[in-house]
Amino acid sequence: MIVASALRDRYDVAVVGAGPAGLAAAALCARAGLTCILFDDQANPGGQIYRGVTNSPFDRGTALGRDYWRGESLVRAALGSGAHYVSGASVWGLLRENEIAVSLGGGTRQIRAARIILATGAIERPFPIQGWTLPGVMTAGAAQILLKSSALVPTGRTLLAGCGPLLWLLAWQYLNVGVRLDAILDTTLAANWRRALRHAATFAASPYLARGLRLMFDVRRAVRVIAGVVDIAAEGGERIGAVTYRTARGHFERLPADMLLLHQGVVPNVNLAMSANVAHRWNDMQLCWVPCVDSYGSTTVPHIAVAGDGASIAGAEAAEARGRLAAIAAIRALRREFPVSEEERVARQSLHRYERGRAFLDRLYQPAPNFRRSRGDTVVCRCEEVTAQQVLETAALGCAGPNQMKAFLRCGMGPCQGRFCGLTVTELMAEARGFSCAEIGYYRLRPPVKPITLAEIASLPTDEAAVKAVARE
Repeated sequence: MIVASALRDRYDVAVVGAGPAGLAAAALCARAGLTCILFDDQANPGGQIYRGVTNSPFDRGTALGRDYWRGESLVRAALGSGAHYVSGASVWGLLRENEIAVSLGGGTRQIRAARIILATGAIERPFPIQGWTLPGVMTAGAAQILLKSSALVPTGRTLLAGCGPLLWLLAWQYLNVGVRLDAILDTTLAANWRRALRHAATFAASPYLARGLRLMFDVRRAVRVIAGVVDIAAEGGERIGAVTYRTARGHFERLPADMLLLHQGVVPNVNLAMSANVAHRWNDMQLCWVPCVDSYGSTTVPHIAVAGDGASIAGAEAAEARGRLAAIAAIRALRREFPVSEEERVARQSLHRYERGRAFLDRLYQPAPNFRRSRGDTVVCRCEEVTAQQVLETAALGCAGPNQMKAFLRCGMGPCQGRFCGLTVTELMAEARGFSCAEIGYYRLRPPVKPITLAEIASLPTDEAAVKAVARE
């Protein structure tokens, strides 16, 4: 790890994000003799999947599962490779060609790199239900961060709600550390099982099948699982006190609750790539925006690649393989004499193995429309407190898309820059206007994609060329 004062002005390769893809990419680039810097906005490497793996509060091999501890060797390989690892570094923009703006130590640095690999990972899909802004309601991913980094777990009456592998994994990890779970409200649609079964033969060869079955069996044996849930609401005053739900068969129940953890899958974190003018497309199966990339992760912007779940959701092992492929492209562009044919063969073999059966999971855990597109006074944009009804009313006025809606509602203009509302707004507007999500589009993102201070902006270079470049953004 290096400090801000020791940073160079230029590197061969800059990698943004120290999850599986970023760690693998940085290690291979450095091993090839390229000068490489690895930016991580967290205090320790590992990303969300391997968060805190080098300083975990849990003993190795316990609680979090064997797959989690696999990240330890990946972190060590990256840190020992010669790549410059910089923690607490928040990359907030790509201001000019090959130039990265990063917040570090209270100031902003601008670093140039011949190649940039964005390994920004995934974020949780919005889950806007009545009461989701109440204290005591949070996402499963946020709860897992507290578990992995600090061994903090919920107490009192705890419910999990939604669908997707992370929901079951968190439940299993909680059971391992002695957390009592009162119920899991499973929102997986029955129709999804029929669509997924068409891909069951391929999924049968996936390494995830056996893992998933064991995990779900353990959870179901210990926790009440309520299937077919089609409606959920959190109730409370100063904080959550109860959760109501209704199933497809009409069963209605009110459960007392001190904590509600929501999850309905993850989607690529596209904000930084979009702000760099990388072309994106709407993925009809994963119901999200994904960057347009080739088999090496190279994008429509010549010097920028996207690796890992930031390119499309496929899991930790696939992300690691994609990170290596992005590094191979950089090595071939900058150091042709370094042999990478065997590295590519192994990476592609691994990618094929771990992507096998992905279609099954995408179809099975596709969130229900009513949980993606809320109604009435349910808050959609948490930052600006905009409701679903306000979005629909504005669309009815002829507002063409999310960017125009900003002028009416400020939706997407808060600190999260659309991360919590973007997909919901796109889908609501597409439904209201009778267009596809691809036709409606997304927010036009510009640096800074993360909050920075006025002092940091003032510290930017003031030469004429730099001022013009920042102004263009």
